[in-house]
Amino acid sequence: MSALISLRGVEKFYQHGVSRTYVLRRVTLDIRDGEFVSIMGPSGAGKSTLLHIIGMFDSAWTGEFEFLGEPVHALNQKGRSALHKQYMGFVFQSYHLLDNLTVYENLEIPLSYRNVKKGERASIVCDVLDRFQIVGKKDLYPNQLSGGQQQLVAVARAIVASPKVILADEPTGNLHTAQGREIMELFKRLNAEGTTIIQVTHSELNASYGHRVVQLRDGWVVREDGTVGEAGGAAV
Repeated sequence: MSALISLRGVEKFYQHGVSRTYVLRRVTLDIRDGEFVSIMGPSGAGKSTLLHIIGMFDSAWTGEFEFLGEPVHALNQKGRSALHKQYMGFVFQSYHLLDNLTVYENLEIPLSYRNVKKGERASIVCDVLDRFQIVGKKDLYPNQLSGGQQQLVAVARAIVASPKVILADEPTGNLHTAQGREIMELFKRLNAEGTTIIQVTHSELNASYGHRVVQLRDGWVVREDGTVGEAGGAAV
């Protein structure tokens, strides 16, 4: 498998006068096409920040980042946004559904980004609504749904356009155990079909669905023995 994502010396910090607070330190990481990687570590380790950088939502960082051979670090925001919309699906920890759109319309948006014809969009959305057993919720707005239902819609939105990469931040955090297991089994099937998956999780069970774990501590990638190291293309 070739490197789909390559990070070299990626750092993020907040400036406070003359001092800096680092969130990520010298992160060097390769993720291969078709991998299923879990990012783990204690709260405040930088997990979600790293996922948002890979997802091209965060542009305030230093270092080098290549995606599909494209130098993301050299692209402007428009270029990064175009790459994200074309290739990525993202499951946010806080859902990020659009409150003024129905469930159906929220699911349709990623397809509109990829110029899928309207008739074809309807067929794809209906299939996903059926798969997630939320057909009866299609005309509701996010504020009419429970947290678990919003999470299901958020996962459905991430996969609806068959992205090359799925990025998931605690994807089962608000779901019942059975629902969470169904989502992880779905991710496993999608990965077996070739989708690259990167998840942030505190759950050892969820991490066990993947190929390897990247451990973060205080913004550093650490080895299994707890020392600072580079994840590279091998298990860490």
